[in-house]
Amino acid sequence: MSDAATGIHPEDKKIITLARSVRARNGVAEGAAVRDETGRTYVAGTVELESLRLSALQTAVAMAVASGAKGLEAAAVVSKAEEVAAADLAAVRDLGGPGTPVLLAGLDGSLRVTVEAG
Repeated sequence: MSDAATGIHPEDKKIITLARSVRARNGVAEGAAVRDETGRTYVAGTVELESLRLSALQTAVAMAVASGAKGLEAAAVVSKAEEVAAADLAAVRDLGGPGTPVLLAGLDGSLRVTVEAG
């Protein structure tokens, strides 16, 4: 069931909200959240170290894998970007499969587009 006002499923709205929150709280370029096959969520921001650079979505996927997730139901990223980066889609596809929905939201949390990890 989706929210009548936004057309977004409540669980998808939740991961967008979580992604937006981690971005703001940590002061990073992007925030991301993924929901695994059991409904658990993993939230991460951009990692920019001298020796390690990961997008927020790559970090969230890595956290899910490190925690034992076997698949993904959905992923969300909050970013200034106009499209989801190919490397981000690949990370989601690796764990969730090609049909996994990836929601791209603006900095205000409004959903811009949903694409498949494909």
